[in-house]
Amino acid sequence: MVLPIYVYGHPLLRRVSQKIDRSYEGFDQFMVDMWDTMYKTDGIGLAAPQIGRSVRVFVIDADAMSKEYPEGKDFKRAFINAEMVEESGEPWLYNEGCLSVPNIHEDVKRHSKIKINYYDQDWNYHEDEFDGIIARIIQHEYDHLEGKFLTDRLSPLRRRLLGSKLSAISKGSISVKYRIVTP
Repeated sequence: MVLPIYVYGHPLLRRVSQKIDRSYEGFDQFMVDMWDTMYKTDGIGLAAPQIGRSVRVFVIDADAMSKEYPEGKDFKRAFINAEMVEESGEPWLYNEGCLSVPNIHEDVKRHSKIKINYYDQDWNYHEDEFDGIIARIIQHEYDHLEGKFLTDRLSPLRRRLLGSKLSAISKGSISVKYRIVTP
């Protein structure tokens, strides 16, 4: 089922998400809904808080970026109970967008390498290192688990300049191709 996206200003999106275990009620359907929602909204990643669940789960499919970033080819993965171990490497700017902050794209500086521990959708444990665009996508989705937005990584001046757009988003005064939940 395609679920509505919670947008900027909704208090649930500012909560630090909680870990889940294998007995999480409706887990299999929840994961189907995560993937369906991400694909139907044209996302390359989606975190559980964006669909109203304050749990440490996000999904990524970077294949759509594989022409420009070959490492994205066939990179499709779920991250459950993810914990960032390390962010390193040369920080770099990239113009990011977000389903929860629609119609805003901003240059965001992130580290080029990460180490992360997580469980996959089959509850296999992983300790992985990623770099480049994959590391960036993971960091973006991980921020949602920590109650953060890409706008939090902008300068105070840039956030002020976006104030009216962010206010419009929180009031639902925007045009998007998917259903949204406002504060």
